[in-house]
Amino acid sequence: MYPDPGGSSIAFRELRVNEQIRIPTVRLFDDTTGEPLGIVPIERARQLAQERELDLVEVAPQASPPVCRLMDYGRYKFEQLKKDKESRREHNVITIKEMKLRPKISEHDFQTKFGSVRNFLREGDKVKLTIMFRGREMVHQEFGRRLLDRMADELKEMATIERNPLVEGRNMTMILSPLARKHSKLEVRSNNQAPDGEENAEPAATTGNSNDAKDQNP
Repeated sequence: MYPDPGGSSIAFRELRVNEQIRIPTVRLFDDTTGEPLGIVPIERARQLAQERELDLVEVAPQASPPVCRLMDYGRYKFEQLKKDKESRREHNVITIKEMKLRPKISEHDFQTKFGSVRNFLREGDKVKLTIMFRGREMVHQEFGRRLLDRMADELKEMATIERNPLVEGRNMTMILSPLARKHSKLEVRSNNQAPDGEENAEPAATTGNSNDAKDQNP
């Protein structure tokens, strides 16, 4: 018995094996030695499988004649599931965390939010920075632009600007992307979970409405 490396969530296409194969002749290979055994009657193929204590596995039913291999089917299945798991790891879902700031944010609050953004980038997540303007603050959008430029400059060693500052309604936004994503993450952090000490930020979903991050006024 081999453990399931991916859990029940990873599907595996079962192949016909042993007595399930009901065709008169097959083209046979021995996977353990790489030996081609030629076209043989199905009875002979089953006999060889039993003699070598292997499984007879139909790998190409559409071929003429169908192709079968002598192998340890349990190990084969285990290795295929492991490959699927590794493939999924290389295609992680990319999430965007959102950090909201006010144009007149205090230095202390800026450093707190800066630390959160840095941690998000280290985890391999993109970050959407949002400057929220109120009332007449819209007249002085340069204050918000300076904050975004400062954030990007101080993070230039680990992030690049994916989308330049853009005014959207009463907000100014910019997206930072990590220079190197973590390939070891298999699952995205829960949308309701932030790293320790970062309760002031929540992720912005890429395909739906985002929850507002708790704003810290100066």
